[in-house]
Amino acid sequence: MKLICIGRNYTEHIEELQNEKPSDPVVFIKPDSSVLLKKQPFFIPDFSDDVHHEVEVLVKINRIGKHIDKKFAHKYYDEIGLGIDFTARDLQTKLKAKGLPWEKAKAFDGAAVIGKWLPKSNFKDINNIDFSLKVDGKVVQKGNTALMLWKIDELIEYVSKYFTLKIGDIIFTGTPAGVGKVVAEQKLKGYIGDTELFSVKIK
Repeated sequence: MKLICIGRNYTEHIEELQNEKPSDPVVFIKPDSSVLLKKQPFFIPDFSDDVHHEVEVLVKINRIGKHIDKKFAHKYYDEIGLGIDFTARDLQTKLKAKGLPWEKAKAFDGAAVIGKWLPKSNFKDINNIDFSLKVDGKVVQKGNTALMLWKIDELIEYVSKYFTLKIGDIIFTGTPAGVGKVVAEQKLKGYIGDTELFSVKIK
């Protein structure tokens, strides 16, 4: 299983981090060792003083595919989920300044939260899904897939040009504005609509 992550897919998030708007999706990979085990807390790593939460809609691939045309992309997933792409922002900033890869800031152990999965059939339109993240009961991130620069099926088409998609692979589709630093003892809860899909304690 690989986690294929999309960066800079929401305009307001690009603006809040003062990044340049990309002409193509920004793609990076997390290994399966970055998945936070179920019911385990997230431990802030000792190499960062500024780990940020980034809530994202997830798509689980259900068949093998390569060079998938957008019009067929909907056949390659039947579950929608929600997760967190934890990011060591201070480390990422240093790496970006040197033109180096981001993996140490994005792909460390426990850096990927994967919540419960919902059948795609639950949604009238996957390009109109409300989702949110609460920290200690307060909404800190709110998004809708309608605001993606590249929609889910477009992402599958793009990613599959470079990587063979396999059963169980997960695409993290990007985060909306509102990312922020996590601190010990916080509780993070993620929602699609009113349905809670994950809950994580910060240590």
